[in-house]
Amino acid sequence: MITQTDPSRVLDPPEGERPDPDELVRAAMQWHFSPETGSPYWLERARTLDFDPLTDIRTHADLVRFPNVAAELRDVRVEDLIPRGYGTHPDVVGVFESGGTTGAPKRVVLLRDWLERMLTASNANLDAHGFPRGANWLGVVPTGPHIVGEFFRRSATTHGTRGFSLDLDPRWVKKLLSRAETNSAGAYAEHVLDQMEFVLRSQDVGVLNITPSLLERAVHREPLVRLINEKVRAIRWGGTELDPDSRHLYRTEIFPETVMCGNYGSTMILGMAGERPGLDDDSPCVFDSLSPWVTFSVVDTTDSRPVPRGERGQVLVHHVSKSFLLPNNLERDSALRMDPPAGGAGDSVADIRPLATFENEAVVEGVY
Repeated sequence: MITQTDPSRVLDPPEGERPDPDELVRAAMQWHFSPETGSPYWLERARTLDFDPLTDIRTHADLVRFPNVAAELRDVRVEDLIPRGYGTHPDVVGVFESGGTTGAPKRVVLLRDWLERMLTASNANLDAHGFPRGANWLGVVPTGPHIVGEFFRRSATTHGTRGFSLDLDPRWVKKLLSRAETNSAGAYAEHVLDQMEFVLRSQDVGVLNITPSLLERAVHREPLVRLINEKVRAIRWGGTELDPDSRHLYRTEIFPETVMCGNYGSTMILGMAGERPGLDDDSPCVFDSLSPWVTFSVVDTTDSRPVPRGERGQVLVHHVSKSFLLPNNLERDSALRMDPPAGGAGDSVADIRPLATFENEAVVEGVY
């Protein structure tokens, strides 16, 4: 049995084991708020809290007592986000930024142990959907400072063989749209699809990773549709939501021989939630988080109380892992509140939609 006196083992159990959510929270408090193991950011931030995380946060339900500190990650030194328990040479995969949809981007640090846990879960989800192993991947997703690009590269080389990528700057598209330069934004999206077509024409690509908005544009190009149907055996989409009607049309008529699977994630989640396997074509697309490390709640936008099952509310996320702590974080999305899988903590989510405003700013959606 893993005991509370060994928080590292509770936070980082062997592959295939998931800790009890309450035990995980208690271990995380001991890890992140002890001077020997906690990050400089959280050790300093704890001085401003009206409770003591070490003694007052005992259950998963207690996480809502934390303030939402996500906006502070715009200015925090990334070195101050790394727990001291990782030693003087932590295995940092990279520093990644949010999309900058509502102002200056926020930053997180991705450590290898969390990346590997996410990849293991993601690859298992792809297997459950019937994605081919060992195929080449093509990523039509943001790269650079965006964490989705890193997950694409790692998925391509762990589930597949190699990954082809291209240039995609979603911030530029959002800037164009905020200026009402829709023609320029459309031209940029077509430029991205040109790059996609160059790769598909010359290379063996078995898996396509693409955003819904770019997939929607791609289906209006007959040569691209033919190439996808000839070569691609599976499509993973993610970013903005794929509406139910389009999802049904793609799966049953446009790409009938191609497996399709969605994922929902963000930089502040530090990962993604995979589409639940086994859903029929008429079911809503349900996303299950990597519970209990990442859990969703769907709450009322006015009082942050959970909405009834099946109703729409704002997505609230708790991330509680060894490498990162971000509880009580309101995302810029709304969703339907769904039952989690058996034994899962929190909610599952479906029919993701962006909020009209977030952090007092209008939300501009572009190619992602």
